[in-house]
Amino acid sequence: MAPLYFEELYVGQRFVSRGRTITETDIVIFAGLSGDYNQLHTDAEWSKNTPFKRRIAHGLLVAAIASGLMYRIGFLDGTGLAHLGTTMKFTAPVFSGDTLHVELDILSKQEIDHNRGSFTVKMDVKNQDNLVVETEQMILIIARKP
Repeated sequence: MAPLYFEELYVGQRFVSRGRTITETDIVIFAGLSGDYNQLHTDAEWSKNTPFKRRIAHGLLVAAIASGLMYRIGFLDGTGLAHLGTTMKFTAPVFSGDTLHVELDILSKQEIDHNRGSFTVKMDVKNQDNLVVETEQMILIIARKP
């Protein structure tokens, strides 16, 4: 998809990303990168005694991958300027082998100045069964047409 400017976005517009499968390597690397070695993510035997019965992916790993999926859609390539904030809610576990995609809806938009505008999006992160595993609402800054 070609990049879009503020003027080309509209409330109600929807974008859907491609999928990405969460791997064992993703979870291990994220644990090392973040320093989050919680047993729920790193200890297969211990995790057997949890409600999930196996290790789960870190919530922030899921959020990071969702962010990447959103940018891979392409509408922000070269026009996206800043990410002002996000609220997140994790609603279901994500396991190694799950394939995630994002569905993004434009909720509102506001002019900032003659160079920039902001928009608020709701992003649902869904697994291969179309189950929402995380939902986010974020405010982004995007360029206006030159």
